[in-house]
Amino acid sequence: MNLPLPADLAGSTPLFELDRATVVRGGVRVLRDLTLRIPLGEHTAILGPNGCGKSTFIKLISRELYPLAREGDAPVKVFGLRRWNVNELRNRLGLVTSDLTRDLQQMPALGVEEAVISGFFSSFVVPPHRDIDAGMRERARQALAQVGAGALADRQVAELSTGEMRRVLIARALVHQPQALLLDEPTAGLDPVARQHFLGLMRQLTRRGITLVLVTHHIEEIIPEIDRVLLLRDGAVHADGDRQAILTTDLLSRAFAGPVQVRHEAGFYHAIPDVADA
Repeated sequence: MNLPLPADLAGSTPLFELDRATVVRGGVRVLRDLTLRIPLGEHTAILGPNGCGKSTFIKLISRELYPLAREGDAPVKVFGLRRWNVNELRNRLGLVTSDLTRDLQQMPALGVEEAVISGFFSSFVVPPHRDIDAGMRERARQALAQVGAGALADRQVAELSTGEMRRVLIARALVHQPQALLLDEPTAGLDPVARQHFLGLMRQLTRRGITLVLVTHHIEEIIPEIDRVLLLRDGAVHADGDRQAILTTDLLSRAFAGPVQVRHEAGFYHAIPDVADA
């Protein structure tokens, strides 16, 4: 269930495009000739077991890692471009990662509103030489309100629960009004109630026309609005298609190297390890 893009985005370049991208870390090929294309407007889940290359994919997109160089066209493009100014990229693509949660919570006495405002500068704090105007504060407050976190504006980041922090990170990404969000294991560490609230927030974001790319190893996080699933295994695409075709007992059991029973209920899929057959 992907919303149609506005007319000015129709036929636009892909959100992400990887062409035989290879990444080596510690002498090991973590991604092996990874090829995939995700159009803007197509909500997509990138699913796979631990060690399949999901985290490396995120660092590749966020420019924390670079693929092996080769002759010819660029192995990685974001919004159709090989090279990006990081500040410009953040204006169009919001990132919500566990690394960002840790980094922000380690900043001493960082307030929630300031944490959201720091998103304007692509830094963990507001640079001392930069001025914060009333418009920035208003947009930060609006973004917090949009994700149901308006009451947190005057608190400190270090005081927040995991669920509250996830909402603050989404607000931080939304101050730029990005076209897309890249979410890395967004419900990790959340209790069941906070997890359901966050899934509801993800569904709201899709209705606002924001493209979601969800990176996860939990199929329960794949909201009904996400129709396409890319299944990674050993640093390569194991399967790619619509959720009904990919989220099957057979495919997931092979990808996760163990028996898994898949159930579908009320638009969501659930994976249950088949202990009896293990």
